[in-house]
Amino acid sequence: MKREKVTIKYIMEKKAKGEKLSRTALYDYPMARFAEEAGIEIINMGDSIANITFGHESTVKADLDIMIEHAKAVRKGAPSIFIMGDMPFMSYQASIEDAIRNAGRYIREADMDCVKVEGGMEIVPVIEALTKAGIPTIGHTGLTPQSAIMLGGFKTQAKSAEAALKLIEVVEAFEKAGAIAVLVEAVPREVAEIIYDRITVPFLGTGCGDCSDSPMINFYDLLGFFEKNPKFVKKYANLREDIINAAKHFVDDVKTGEYPKDEHSYHMSEEELKKLKEML
Repeated sequence: MKREKVTIKYIMEKKAKGEKLSRTALYDYPMARFAEEAGIEIINMGDSIANITFGHESTVKADLDIMIEHAKAVRKGAPSIFIMGDMPFMSYQASIEDAIRNAGRYIREADMDCVKVEGGMEIVPVIEALTKAGIPTIGHTGLTPQSAIMLGGFKTQAKSAEAALKLIEVVEAFEKAGAIAVLVEAVPREVAEIIYDRITVPFLGTGCGDCSDSPMINFYDLLGFFEKNPKFVKKYANLREDIINAAKHFVDDVKTGEYPKDEHSYHMSEEELKKLKEML
């Protein structure tokens, strides 16, 4: 059954009613189809593709061309889902002109509903400029993977009162700059609750506890693709084990001759086979 398209208006209406929105991150057509059929409302077409799909240790390895091509596939698989496209490393930091040009390309070529940029006060002018250019933008702060090295690694942020205050000021600046939503990652629940109560735009929390309009788990994490997951992840399946067992079964069948059998083979008609033999 065709789903209602999730739009900014839809998200704001859900927020006004106090209704939570489901959100995940994924990077390809088959997973997008599953998310579409399951009723997921928001997808983050994340630069974490560099880690999950390509095996890099840092998200900075993702570039705009890769992101756009995968985003096209995700859009095809999830036509009704609201999809935010991560602006990859150095696609918006060098200049406002670069940011507008690259974000515009992302929206135009991949049919994203908005773009997302990471950082602190330094990206407030970027959010403001993109918004003025008519490009819906989400600001991402807290743990920002593109600058994880500067933050001391993938660690919980805003654990002290001073750091929490700075984070709150950043979030409020994002809202004032015109961000359609704010994404905060890996902060204490207590800090998330304060933010949730202070801003009017949707608050998207990743690893922030229950105080957000849209909590998120990466699709590959919730399906159980990996042995280790972040603390905030709840596994809803163990596909890693299922996939390995299925592949081992295939290996065994090949070794023992159980696969392929006759029912897995294509056949010529007896007439065509006879004709072929006569031609040899």
